[in-house]
This record gives sequence, structure tokens and C-alpha cells, in this order.
Amino acid sequence: MGNPSATLIELMFLISLSFSVTSFLVHKQQPATPKDLLSILGTKDQASKVNSNVAHSLKACLKFLVPFSPNDDGRRSTVEIHSNNNNNDLIWWPPPSVMGLARLSLDSGADPGAIQRALDPTVLPVPDVEGSKQHRCELTRTPYGRRFISQELNSYFAFLFELIAARGPAVGLYVSLNRFDLFHGHLFLATDSGRVGILFHAKEYPAYEKDVFPYNMGYCQIGSNVAYDDMMNLRNILWLAPLPSNATKAWIAPGVLVVLDASPEGIIYKDLIPEYVDYARTIYEGLFYFAFRPLFWNTIAPFYWDENFDMMSLIPPENFGDVVVDVNYLNVGSTVADHKIYIC
Repeated sequence: MGNPSATLIELMFLISLSFSVTSFLVHKQQPATPKDLLSILGTKDQASKVNSNVAHSLKACLKFLVPFSPNDDGRRSTVEIHSNNNNNDLIWWPPPSVMGLARLSLDSGADPGAIQRALDPTVLPVPDVEGSKQHRCELTRTPYGRRFISQELNSYFAFLFELIAARGPAVGLYVSLNRFDLFHGHLFLATDSGRVGILFHAKEYPAYEKDVFPYNMGYCQIGSNVAYDDMMNLRNILWLAPLPSNATKAWIAPGVLVVLDASPEGIIYKDLIPEYVDYARTIYEGLFYFAFRPLFWNTIAPFYWDENFDMMSLIPPENFGDVVVDVNYLNVGSTVADHKIYIC
């Protein structure tokens, strides 16, 4: 007859091992998603539904350009705010036209058409931007743009670009508002909440360097002086409009402006950036505009292209939501900031 004590020890060991393996598998099976990121930047109820380990890891990758909320004591912000606090207020509680756009998205069921109908029908040819036409560079998705009917909206979006440039250095992000660096963002409507957001991409065209960044990104890369360095980790910047309640006229979350740190050791790099563009640190905001990315078609697609290959299989399965328009801030020499805005 066997030793009952040994049998009991073995049983306890197997149970302990089972719990350990299960815990490991659960952790491994719960990668971060764009929805998780939007949730922890939303209401307390939304944030509470995110796996605690995922939430902790995501928060470690957030570098706020404005404190997280008006009631924040500052400890959650990575920026020591020296400028006028009115800029903070403009992020938390933007002007009426921005609040109206956020409410419109919710009331329409996150219908992109509702946002697009807020655009002035006047067509504006995209001008030559810093010699772009000389190099046959097409910066925008279309050769023409539009602006919102509300001039206040246009001014606000210009303000976002300028605030990112002004406050970025406090978190280690130095950007220039030019055609090689920060000039565009992608306005989306979040899949579940209908929240309006813009995912900005800085460092869009790093200079070709054989030993550092040996990738040909097409005509728009010609003449770039944007260095490929550690600041590439900070190239994704997220703005979220305040979130309206779907039951009352109240607002349940203030606006947000945050840099998403995609350093290789962090969860954003590991879970939110597709492996085939990890060197570019690009977070994709939605499916619709994937096809218009020069980074993708000039540097990635050629390596995968085959008549039998399903290119759509490369598209990330999850994203922030429906992309409505590109918001472009083009350095065309205008002294009026909102005249630099081209919606494409």
C-alpha cells in the first residue's frame, strides 16, 4: 500500500500546478485591445470592466499632456503644466461646437455620415505644402479637402495640433508641424460608445538611413530630416472628446489628450501594434483608411504580395472604431491657424 501522505502531497502539488497553469493561460489569453484603452480613459464603470493586469499595464504607457481629469490632483499627469490652465479646460470641456459633435455621434448611433454632413460642401484643393508637389508627394488621401461649417470646430482642431507640439517636450516628444512630422490625425467614432476621438501620428516620414531606417516610403519621404530614434515610441497621440450620457443630457467623462508610449517593453507595443509595422510604432485607428497608408503599401505590402495571398489578413482584427475623416494641419504659410486645416 502506498504512502497516503505522499499521495496527498502529490495531489496538492498537482492542484497547485493546475492553478498556476490556469492563471498563466488566463493572463496570456487576455491581451490588451483598443476597447480596453478607451475604457480606462472613460468612466469609472467602463474602466472597472478591464482586466486589472491589463489596466495596470496600459496605464504605465500613458503620458498625459493634460491631467487626466479636472478633479485630478496632478499625480496621474506626466506633465507639469506651466501654461494657462485654460488650455486644460479646453481639453476637458471643449467649446460648444465640439461638444455638439460628440453628442451628434452618440445620438446618431455613431454614424460617420452624421459627422460628414457637418462639413462645408466647398471643395478646397490641397495646396503645395513645403515643396511637396515638386517631389510628386501626395500628402492627403484626396487631392482636395473641406472644412467644417463651424469655424470654431476648425479652430479647435488646429489648437489640438499646436497644443501637442507645445506640450510634447514635457514627455520627451519633440515634434514639428510640418509635412514630414506631425500634420495629420484620423477622426474616429468608437465602436461601442460612439465616443469621438482623433488618433494623431507624428514622425510620419522618418528620413531614409541605411543602417537605422532602411525603408523607402515613397515621394513624401524625400527631403525628410526626421530622425528615427526613441521618440518614435511616442508617435501615437490620442485625443478623446468628452463622453455624453446615453440616458440623460449629462456628460459622464471629460476630454483626454495623451501620448501612447509604444516602447518595446510595454503592453501597447506588444498588443496594439501589428508585428509587421512594429519598427514604425504605428497604431491603426480603423480599417477603412488602412488601404491609404503609404507606410503599408510602400514598405510592407511588397514583401507579402502574391496573387493567392489575402492581404486583408494583415489588417488588425480590432481597432478604435469607424474612421470618418482625416484631419490635416498643413503648413501653408497662413497666419490663421484654422486656414491650415484640411479635412479629407
